Amino acid sequence: MNQAELGAALRALRQASGKEAKAVARSAVMSTAKLSKIENGRVAPATADVERILTVLDVSPEIKAEYLAVARAQATEATAWRLFRRMGYHKKQEQIRALESSMALLRLFQPSLVPGLLQTPEYIRAVLEPKGLTEAQLFRTVSARIDRQRVLYDTSKVLRFVVTEPVLRWRLLPPAMMAGQLDRIVSVSRLPNVDVRVVPLDAPQRDVPGHSFVIRDDRVVTVETTHAEVVVTDPRDVSLYVEKFDRFASVSITGDAMRDLVEGIRDAFLRERETP
Repeated sequence: MNQAELGAALRALRQASGKEAKAVARSAVMSTAKLSKIENGRVAPATADVERILTVLDVSPEIKAEYLAVARAQATEATAWRLFRRMGYHKKQEQIRALESSMALLRLFQPSLVPGLLQTPEYIRAVLEPKGLTEAQLFRTVSARIDRQRVLYDTSKVLRFVVTEPVLRWRLLPPAMMAGQLDRIVSVSRLPNVDVRVVPLDAPQRDVPGHSFVIRDDRVVTVETTHAEVVVTDPRDVSLYVEKFDRFASVSITGDAMRDLVEGIRDAFLRERETP
């Protein structure tokens, strides 16, 4: 099945479902024009696009697996951030939320920033402000990311985070706000379906961080670079990221030991705030 055939097959599934294109596009977090281009074979859909469409159409697991296998034939997809900005970063957050709603397992490695699902509103704003958004755009994107965080409380999902110790010390906010961000990490780490780990600076290492990445259900990896978001779906490549995640998880600390480390850094921020 090629690109045109995949689009035609998706259109046939939608028509068989009795759902209008506008309703499917809205639920799949894309424009009706984009859905039309996919269905008519004029644009190659990203794997995430196909998955959202199939989820809305409520197809059988067998059909979903077959169609996703075709979508993954193009193993790596890159979308420039300028395109997301044109679309609206809040729309990107809505797309991620739709993807996370259908996953069972998330594994996230982050050597640079507090992961988005763990960020406080103040931290989110600090991350987004260099992007030059208007106040209205900033408000909508912050709100959309906070809305995504509801997935943390869905006990049908397992969420695993591994961050490096410098993430906890990187001063994107004033000391008091950084202390609040670290409190947030400690609080979320106590949720029964959430595992937060920290790779301490004094731990012997067998690997180098490189960059952040997110693995969802052993099926898709998302990598954020300076200019674009890269999506990897070839199982051979996905397995490389799973192995890298496991290596860092194996040298990280979790549970009370992790919370002791985070709270120690938090207390240092608080003492700094209190210093005349």
